Amino acid sequence: MTSFDTVILGFLTQIHLAPLLNHTIRVIAGLYTFKGFLLIPLLWWIWFEPGARREWQREMTIATVASGLIALAVGRLLAHFLPFRVRPIYNPDLHLHFASESLREATLSSWSSFPSDHAMLWIAISMGIFLIWRRIGTIAILYTVLFICLPRAYLGFHYPTDLIAGAAIGVAITYVMTRDAVRKRTAAPALRWAMRFPGPASMLAFLVCFELVTQFDELLQLFHSMVKAV
Repeated sequence: MTSFDTVILGFLTQIHLAPLLNHTIRVIAGLYTFKGFLLIPLLWWIWFEPGARREWQREMTIATVASGLIALAVGRLLAHFLPFRVRPIYNPDLHLHFASESLREATLSSWSSFPSDHAMLWIAISMGIFLIWRRIGTIAILYTVLFICLPRAYLGFHYPTDLIAGAAIGVAITYVMTRDAVRKRTAAPALRWAMRFPGPASMLAFLVCFELVTQFDELLQLFHSMVKAV
């Protein structure tokens, strides 16, 4: 842990909010409604928005969704293969008391804190929105920082450097995936297929977006339960 983490977490734990506000923050951090359920529909809006740049917007939308999938996968792989980093809320050496201590999730204790897959995924998505629509994208990025990333530091789920590193990787992935050279080789063929087979494409888009919103959590739970059963 860096001194930067120590200073930020120390400051956050010194903020004494009313129990109702702490409960609200825990709800915001825990529910899918306040994550991708608000960001993913913006991509659908972009997809159906008419205009002279419609084909480009649709290519960018596909590239953004692909960036989110890659970011989530990279985040999970890094957390698995990098040295394990205990989350702040479970680190007794910090001597800090977080607002979520009474509701510790056992599942979080087995997941490495670095990097934040939440930051990687949703910054990647909001960055894609920003590259298409600057104003709405700016709001999407601010929303991601304030309502997805910051609560996870406040509640002790992540160190600030977990979130910053995750966000930086998410931005980098989206930037690469949306470049003309990459997008024309990946998103453009996918768009042609979607236009040729709109039925299957729409079904697949719904399933992929649903899993992004839930961050594949239920599928992972199903997989782990099957592994334990075997």
